[in-house]
Amino acid sequence: MEHPIESLMRTAMENIRGIVDVNTVVGDPVETPDGTVIIPVSRVACGFAAGGSAFAIEQPETAGEAPFGGGSGAGVSVQPVGFLVVKGDNVRLLPVDGNHLAERLLDLAPWVLEKIEEMRRTREPEPPGR
Repeated sequence: MEHPIESLMRTAMENIRGIVDVNTVVGDPVETPDGTVIIPVSRVACGFAAGGSAFAIEQPETAGEAPFGGGSGAGVSVQPVGFLVVKGDNVRLLPVDGNHLAERLLDLAPWVLEKIEEMRRTREPEPPGR
């Protein structure tokens, strides 16, 4: 025979499992008109507690049955972490929190260097005789 606390725990865990699935952590991708795919990423934390007590019965006619009192509780926290942005062969993680100026500058560095090189090429005078 199953103890009532086992039933409480099983029910609570099944409900948590129904709430938290892989789509909660890595969300459904969204495609923009220019072909960029954006995937939300979250952090999920769960907490669970259950407890109970069986009481002794002093009446002999119900000696095989013990009254039971118990309860369970759970909590789920979902916090967004960032977005994976996929465009062609380029994949970047755009974090949600904090000031990530240094990361953004590193992401932009190749583009900035390319633009500086283009400006230098267009401003250089062509040698005479060409």
